[in-house]
Amino acid sequence: QVLLVESGGGLVQAGDSLRLSCQGSGRTFRIYNWAWFRQSPGKEREFVAAIAWTGTSTYYSDSVKGRFTISRDNAKNTVDLQMNSLKPEDTAVYYCAADDGDCGKSAVEYDYWGQGTQGTVSS
Repeated sequence: QVLLVESGGGLVQAGDSLRLSCQGSGRTFRIYNWAWFRQSPGKEREFVAAIAWTGTSTYYSDSVKGRFTISRDNAKNTVDLQMNSLKPEDTAVYYCAADDGDCGKSAVEYDYWGQGTQGTVSS
């Protein structure tokens, strides 16, 4: 059984940082692309960041570029999202996802999903 479990969410103030982690199990994810998506109430799930299975290519949405960093540890089957200079508009449930395809920015491309972790940024 494939399982992705996120951790690290919480409540912080604007300008602070959070580090999210996602642990994969039930499969060796070293050849899978990883991504983070987020969803706020009343909004569609949106792409945040992705990292290719090689670890050499990363992709970010314009809204987080320069503030967020995605990284992976293939030995541990984990992917992290370091979020700096957080803004109230970053408040959302954050989901990690894995896929063995093209490392895209669309949620429909990802086969495996975590249950989400809440990140809340107060102003």
